[in-house]
Amino acid sequence: MKILKNSNSVHKMVIKTIKYYSMKNFYKYLVALFFLGIIAFPVNKVNAGNQDRVGQAGADELLINPWARSAGWGGANVACVVGAEGMFNNIAGMAHTSKTELLFSYTDWMSGADIKLMSFGLAQRVGESGVLGLSFVSMNFGEIDITTIDLPDGGIGKFSPRYLNITLGYAKAFSNSIYGGMSLKIISESIADANAQGIAIDAGIQYVTGERENIRFGIALKNVGAKMKFSGDGYSLQTMVPNNSNQFTTTQRGASFELPTQLQIGASYDFLFSDAFTFILAGNFISNSFKKDQFVIGGEFSFKDYVLLRAGYAYEEGINKDVTDPTRTNADKGINAGFTVQVPLKKETNSVFAIDYAFRPMDNFSNVHTIGIRFTL
Repeated sequence: MKILKNSNSVHKMVIKTIKYYSMKNFYKYLVALFFLGIIAFPVNKVNAGNQDRVGQAGADELLINPWARSAGWGGANVACVVGAEGMFNNIAGMAHTSKTELLFSYTDWMSGADIKLMSFGLAQRVGESGVLGLSFVSMNFGEIDITTIDLPDGGIGKFSPRYLNITLGYAKAFSNSIYGGMSLKIISESIADANAQGIAIDAGIQYVTGERENIRFGIALKNVGAKMKFSGDGYSLQTMVPNNSNQFTTTQRGASFELPTQLQIGASYDFLFSDAFTFILAGNFISNSFKKDQFVIGGEFSFKDYVLLRAGYAYEEGINKDVTDPTRTNADKGINAGFTVQVPLKKETNSVFAIDYAFRPMDNFSNVHTIGIRFTL
């Protein structure tokens, strides 16, 4: 009887061990297949994205990543983004905020074009598992001469187009493995005599697994909302009615436009070499409603969490062709790079001060530079 009990115990232990290592290998194979798919799809020249609708959406500023840390590897980190930057990449990542995080960022878009982005973000933990977030992203195009049919060369003043996006988000840790969140975006675009407003919703989820919690999956749905339309005095026209000395004002109707909705699916794997050295490999598939789909792969190397180096590449069909080729619809070269230097403020509270930088080269235009300051309190 004892022999039978012992043999049953051994049998159960063997079964548990096989199941454990089978699941462990399963996740490794799943991540490997994901990255293999990212590499294989572009090679096979998949006709991705809705190319017939390229350029038909508005509010494209919603697709510009204002944060230096995640921009440095092309947004490949939809599965592993953490903190306030999750309000752009994947709102679920904001649930990893330990207490308070503050972000300040400045982007010189296509340097020399006088297009600037100023951004501010705040993430604050509320309760045991919830995090509230708030961000402002302002896009300024500098001053532009006012021209008319009679005065095509200007000389009558200037105007400054401005875009402003305000995001209010909430994320929650539902367990040690599942994180989710939603955010509401208020969109405002204005010129001298016309403006448009809209609302969009983002939602996302992250799943963390692995023996050392080093395998992550993420899904983010972004920029879902109703159509926007410009209105204002710029659509008014003063005219004379034939055979009548009275002057009338007529108002034209502006055409409405849709928002650039995206669905992102990503995965990442943390290579934990030691307490001093770690490397994160991440990949992301982006399904765009109004442009070509993209496949993004990137990596981040960390040295003692003081210095972090990152790079990424975003592929889409035709991106390697000459800018004069009609099949190419993006001036971005797809290459991204950046770094972070951070120092602890208080080890007891894990407070950190960091400087982030990202570089994005363009074809036939000047490059994009983003620099940010981050406080984790």
